Amino acid sequence: QVQLVESGGGLVQPGGSLRLSCAASGFTLDTSAIGWFRQAPGKAREGISCITSSGDTWYYVDSVKGRFTISKDNAKKMVYLQMNSLKSEDTAVYYCATGPYYCTDYESHYVYWGQGTQVTVSS
Repeated sequence: QVQLVESGGGLVQPGGSLRLSCAASGFTLDTSAIGWFRQAPGKAREGISCITSSGDTWYYVDSVKGRFTISKDNAKKMVYLQMNSLKSEDTAVYYCATGPYYCTDYESHYVYWGQGTQVTVSS
């Protein structure tokens, strides 16, 4: 069965870095896109980045461009989100998801979701 498990969240000071990981099982990364979403307190969940089966990358939120980098290791079935220069507004629960073979920031297009990992940026 398809399963996604996020890890790597935590408490970090502004300006710090974190690398989130998404471990995939039950499917192969060379046939599916993986999206990263986040949900801040009191806000709707938003798509922030996606990587296609062929490795093309997309970033949907202007504020993360140049600071976040999505990557994957097909052999390890892992997808990563490297987050640098973190800001308080990056505080959220971060989710990885899969379903479509294409990238999109529409969460309704994604079928399978991880449980989320909390990222808190605070001094």
